Amino acid sequence: MPRPKKRRRVCCMPRNTQFVPVGKNFVSDEAVTMTVDEYEAIRLIDHEGLTQEQCAEYMKIARTTVQYIYNEARKKLSISIVEGKPLLISGGEYKLCNEEIYCGRGRCHRHRNKHSEIEKGDI
Repeated sequence: MPRPKKRRRVCCMPRNTQFVPVGKNFVSDEAVTMTVDEYEAIRLIDHEGLTQEQCAEYMKIARTTVQYIYNEARKKLSISIVEGKPLLISGGEYKLCNEEIYCGRGRCHRHRNKHSEIEKGDI
């Protein structure tokens, strides 16, 4: 019996889950599907500037697993960009963090934004 997959910790769901090249219609058969945990690896490493080791600690998985997830995500991004295919973000083995969890560099990004909006009176 195979070992159950460990669910990766994800700060929040992506704001946009579909990307389509300009001038093309969304065709689900042609779409490249990136999982939410692959999106989180790209967000943490490329957008937030974390190392793979820091990303692994944040997502509560092994660094080698982060490396695999990150490589798969980059491969899917390149197919989408080079071949002009739609990109869809959904699925994967993940769990969203909750209010009590601090995400490495301080309070979770999702909750930092929510609290700053409350302070500004936006909510």
